[in-house]
Amino acid sequence: MKATNFLKALLVTAACLFLYSCDMAYDMGGVFMPEASYDEAMPGEPEEPTGGDKFDEIVENDFIKTADQNVSTFSIDADGATYAYMRKCLRNGFLPSPNAVRIEEYLNYFTFDYADPTGDHTVAINGEVGECPWNPEHKLIRLGIKGKSMQASQMPTANYVFLIDVSGSMNQDDKLPLLKEGLITLTDRLNPTDRVSIVTYSGNVKLLLESTLASDANAIKKAISKLGASGSTAGGEALKMAYEEALANYIEGGNNRVIMGTDGDFNVGVTSTDALVKMVQDYASKGVYLTVCGFGSGNLNDSMMEQISNKGNGTYEYIDSEDELSKVFVNERSKFQAVANDSKVQVTFDKEKVDSYRLIGYENRVMANEDFEDDTKDAGEIGAGQTITALYEIIPVEGFNGEGPLAVFDFRYKKMLGAESIPLSLEITGSDALDAMPTELRFAAGVAAYGMVLRDSKYKGTATFDMAYQLVGERLSFDKYGYRAQLQELIMMAKDSQE
Repeated sequence: MKATNFLKALLVTAACLFLYSCDMAYDMGGVFMPEASYDEAMPGEPEEPTGGDKFDEIVENDFIKTADQNVSTFSIDADGATYAYMRKCLRNGFLPSPNAVRIEEYLNYFTFDYADPTGDHTVAINGEVGECPWNPEHKLIRLGIKGKSMQASQMPTANYVFLIDVSGSMNQDDKLPLLKEGLITLTDRLNPTDRVSIVTYSGNVKLLLESTLASDANAIKKAISKLGASGSTAGGEALKMAYEEALANYIEGGNNRVIMGTDGDFNVGVTSTDALVKMVQDYASKGVYLTVCGFGSGNLNDSMMEQISNKGNGTYEYIDSEDELSKVFVNERSKFQAVANDSKVQVTFDKEKVDSYRLIGYENRVMANEDFEDDTKDAGEIGAGQTITALYEIIPVEGFNGEGPLAVFDFRYKKMLGAESIPLSLEITGSDALDAMPTELRFAAGVAAYGMVLRDSKYKGTATFDMAYQLVGERLSFDKYGYRAQLQELIMMAKDSQE
């Protein structure tokens, strides 16, 4: 009997110690505790990327008769997340699911060879027409947009809040350790007058580092290096704290931005996507931008992250590797500075020359035509030096000879949030041969063909992986960092996975 009572007491004591250690880990706000151990936080072999990840359903845009509606309007999309996610899937031996292929993000992952704006404009637009490779009876229209380039010395002073998910689900090599590396890399490249705060969240939320000048980079990097993962995920509360920290240190005319790193697995407090969207919209109206960086697979909440970045005047990136860290935080860091706000596109097709049209991708960015000139309607942001590309597949009227203007490309943007929008306009003139067009159209067509084959789109026509490979390969001369050449490798990996 005494032995039994002693055993019971021992078990109760062990349970109490375990609960106490969990509470202590939560109270530390994610700071690394060497002795702590959690089953949910144990690193392991990567799961199948498609299992458990959450993507919204994509219903592809259909062809629309110009006789019924000859005007098409959409908000630009500056994200590149699903392209990097596709790469992660292929490297793990899987094809991405169709709903994980947003073709506009495949296009906008790449920088195109577009001219910078001139004069007082912070945006320039261009366009061209050529044959449709997967349906020779159709044509492709490419629309191009370029945000004004800026050198690091020209960047406004930054007020960044690093919002770091340190919950147990982030304790995998491709999540928190990769995020920490990226934030340290970014810190090394900030101007001395820039400021950084750090908010962490797991079971609770903690302001780990108050706003600190980047000139004290050692203090910032020391705080980042101590981070470890444990506990559940109170992301909604953390997002609010991060925004409040950004407002408390707001720099008039500066780049006030929350940079969030997470797998999106919110399971404590405010977890509703609708509630999170409402929150980020409120803070976006106060001049704080949002960049969301997604990590890992198995419980990636892409649906939530894509929506809050869209409504939070920001962008959504997916970080799958050290190379992607360099792309987002080094090579294309200028994109953190918005040079165009609430950017919208409207295309008016000539009914005498265009029978039908289809916008490729941008399914969740389509807007009502009357919203184009309504400056109260939210739309997408464009970063410094960033290019945006969109494709329309059109069916010409019978007897079309490839000459003359096919459509008018109108564009509106604001230099500053809340300002009056600025209009730009361009006639899109036809051509009857893809070979006669600059090679950027061929590259864009190759990217779109690849996306449609991955989706097994009903609009893919004769598109194949081989067609996509060939089209992409014809424009590798404009490839400073080798991203286009890597796409060719990924296309072949996808072909091998399918076979």
